[in-house]
Amino acid sequence: MCSISFIYLISISLSCFLLSLYFLLNNMIYFIEWEVVSLNSSSIVMTFLFDWMSLLFMSFVLMIASLVIFYSKEYMSNDNNINRFIMLVLMFVLSMMLLIISPNLISILLGWDGLGLVSYCLVIYFQNIKSYNAGMLTALSNRIGDVAFLLAIAWMLNYGSWNYIFYLEIMQNEFEMLVIGSLMMLAAMTKSAQIPFSSWLPAAMAAPTPVSALVHSSTLVTAGVYLLIRFNIILSTSWLGQLLLLLSGLTMFMAGLGANFEFDLKKIIALSTLSQLGLMMSILSMGFFKLAMFHLLTHALFKALLFMCAGAIIHNMNNSQDIRLMGGLSIHMPLTSACFNVSNLALCGMPFLAGFYSKDMILEIVSISNVNMFSFFLYYFSTGLTVSYSFRLVYYSMTGDLNCGSLNMLNDESWIMLRGMMGLLIMSIIGGSMLNWLIFPFPYMICLPMYMKLLTLFVCIVGGLSGYLISLSNLYFLNKSLFMYNLSTFLGSMWFMPYISTYGMIFYPLNYGQLIVKSFDQGWSEYFGGQHLYQKLSTYSKTLFLMHNNSLKIYLMLFVFWILILMNFLLFL
Repeated sequence: MCSISFIYLISISLSCFLLSLYFLLNNMIYFIEWEVVSLNSSSIVMTFLFDWMSLLFMSFVLMIASLVIFYSKEYMSNDNNINRFIMLVLMFVLSMMLLIISPNLISILLGWDGLGLVSYCLVIYFQNIKSYNAGMLTALSNRIGDVAFLLAIAWMLNYGSWNYIFYLEIMQNEFEMLVIGSLMMLAAMTKSAQIPFSSWLPAAMAAPTPVSALVHSSTLVTAGVYLLIRFNIILSTSWLGQLLLLLSGLTMFMAGLGANFEFDLKKIIALSTLSQLGLMMSILSMGFFKLAMFHLLTHALFKALLFMCAGAIIHNMNNSQDIRLMGGLSIHMPLTSACFNVSNLALCGMPFLAGFYSKDMILEIVSISNVNMFSFFLYYFSTGLTVSYSFRLVYYSMTGDLNCGSLNMLNDESWIMLRGMMGLLIMSIIGGSMLNWLIFPFPYMICLPMYMKLLTLFVCIVGGLSGYLISLSNLYFLNKSLFMYNLSTFLGSMWFMPYISTYGMIFYPLNYGQLIVKSFDQGWSEYFGGQHLYQKLSTYSKTLFLMHNNSLKIYLMLFVFWILILMNFLLFL
């Protein structure tokens, strides 16, 4: 099943990539209508939009999916239900394809809800209470966006059809289109885990690691960004863009801070994904949709590789995810460590790796754009934080001595997993420059003063140094002072967002429900209703029973009275 799926997906991916090149070179867009049903005067038409953007994104999704399935062949080899797992991944890919090529809100909804449902099934794949809680949080957070999507479909009834792509430019200043745009923004924010819906993404790390590599790094979470790339005209012509810039900038900042206080390997990478999603959303809200698409594609490559390396490490560490127990992995697992470091450096924006081309261009575009000091600070500080947590991760896992048991099974012999990783390693090195040549028809010449050009590099170096310093154990123990402890608890728990999303939402309704149950259902209404009636009737029954038991005369007299009353009643009738 794994091998067939891998060959099938990689071949479709290659054909999509070649098609996207053809479409890019000739500046073509194909809009295909397929009439599904035609009955009298009404017809149901399915529409597909093929342009360079959809074909390129599709080819990347399929390529990562194929390599992840190949990787799962070994990673999930002990699982009895591996075929079920592969089927779920394929259903996920199918939903993603439907979402990417649809210019129609109804068909997008099919893909959108398919993503949500399959994502839930994959999060609860390992059946335990933690997975169920994470799955529930994921599903319910995404339901908010789904409701917004349904409302947007209802608002589209003001127009002739649900093909939003026809109306975006003409109706961009209309109130209806603003409402649709704001609903779409809400839907995209839930799917891409922006503040205040961020807590589900780290929770979804309860899923198997191949799922995290495909779903929660490169495809599902970027569906929201992709949707907003299609709706980018509304963002740039209204106040929605400014609101999105603020929220996504804060998401980027919050996730970067949180990752510096986290010790769970997969959660660190999840928070780094959240930070990069904030970067994509914020540059998109400023109107640079091509840059957002560029970063989306490069990020998908190195983040999927990062998760695969993390999976190989966890596999070898006997399913332990705590980075404090790791150390010296570069000696025991050299090839995996090389892939891990390449993807980490690509994430930091190391020159000439995949992440550098998109991140550097985004930060330079921000420098020449008309943004305020706060946004500028969020962009650059978050970049520094990215380098900081990456270097901290390398310090904890790659250097020093191994901190787990002396009897271990660390090896670099998992060849199927390594082959899957090598495919993405090559793309993480050459992908950025390749896409840079393809997407932009002419080179961007961004003219800035020397100190502004070097600011990005300076921020990265300072971030790397701070990442090393906060990892040193003697500095770590400074955090144990009361103020620092409270601060690190606040920052490390994503500004208390997981608590607000769960207990905060459910505490008052449940409390109110308990009061109602206590006061009414099991209180006064119970006292005057069921219980009171039962007590009175049983008291009367007991009294009559006593009378009947103790005196035959009274019993017979009552019987005579009862007959007399009955006869009188019948006479009156």
